[in-house]
Amino acid sequence: MSTEPTVITVGEGTGAGGQELGYSVVVGEGLLAQLPGLVGPQAERVLVIHPRALRATGDVVREDLEKAGYQAVTAEIPDAEEGKHIQVAAFCWQVLGQNDLTRSDAIVSVGGGAVTDVAGFVAATWLRGIRIVHMPTTLLGMVDAAVGGKTGINTAEGKNLVGSFHQPAGVLADLETLATLPRNELVAGLAEVVKCGFIADEEILRTVERSPEEVQRWDSAELRDLIERSIRVKAGVVGRDVRESGVRESLNYGHTLGHAIELAERYQWRHGAAISVGMVFAAELARSLGRLSDVEADRHREILTSLGLPTTYRDDRWNQLLEGIRRDKKNRGETLRFVLLNSIGSPATVEIPDPSILFATYQEIAEPASSTTISL
Repeated sequence: MSTEPTVITVGEGTGAGGQELGYSVVVGEGLLAQLPGLVGPQAERVLVIHPRALRATGDVVREDLEKAGYQAVTAEIPDAEEGKHIQVAAFCWQVLGQNDLTRSDAIVSVGGGAVTDVAGFVAATWLRGIRIVHMPTTLLGMVDAAVGGKTGINTAEGKNLVGSFHQPAGVLADLETLATLPRNELVAGLAEVVKCGFIADEEILRTVERSPEEVQRWDSAELRDLIERSIRVKAGVVGRDVRESGVRESLNYGHTLGHAIELAERYQWRHGAAISVGMVFAAELARSLGRLSDVEADRHREILTSLGLPTTYRDDRWNQLLEGIRRDKKNRGETLRFVLLNSIGSPATVEIPDPSILFATYQEIAEPASSTTISL
């Protein structure tokens, strides 16, 4: 693997809180030394937000910031989706207030996609927007949550229904953090990588097909290439559509059913596992509408199965899933909308006028609840 960092630029112009959209995502190893440069000289105080599982890492980041001359404190939040609640955001606001962080100060997020989402939301709402730097420690965080400025918290009614757009000042994707990542977490993150392949970069799919085992090794050249390709896909989309008013909806491929599954499972399924099933469902829906060929639809199952990702879901949950689908952010009034493929690399948002089409399609991925195996 190359030891030189790769720098990918996201967008241009100025975003919330006076932040420039032309920020950098740095991919490499041993990147902590670059953090002060992204926090910037205008900040005096920095809040480091991290999950319980990364307490030691959060302390290292805080100490490094203190050595660089900042007044740094930490806020420890619950792990994974348990941290994406308004009560957690309120706790972070309390810490910010108690430590007198002003508009010129900054937040640093350390963790996976859930930490990135809630820390970004806190940064977007504190004093109507302060600087934030993301340090994603999971594959999902690196290729998805940390890039693009989407923030969010969950409610009882659904995932990410509350949030805002708030671009980071920069992202440090340190590949060494993947070394201790549980295999299931890495595999789940690959679902978002594969998504980028289906909507924009077919070379991602070819790499997975050639080397399904190599792409599951944190230190392989193949995985680094997939990470960089996925970030470039997202950077390209976000640069054209910062606030998800058009083409950015393509990044939601597989997420409509995927988010509904997460809600039905009370977030006990990993995000990537749910999105994997969601992509297979979207492929079957596109096939049934005559948009996607049999070969292209079947390719979804083949690639995701080769990585050990699930492609089916229990047959007794349709009514519950439909409730989740109806709350999807892409919907307009009573009209349900899905991101589908016309071909590999050609996504489109399609209105589904009759829910019975969705039910018929669901039968293609449904399996008896008694035989459902949750491997992720």
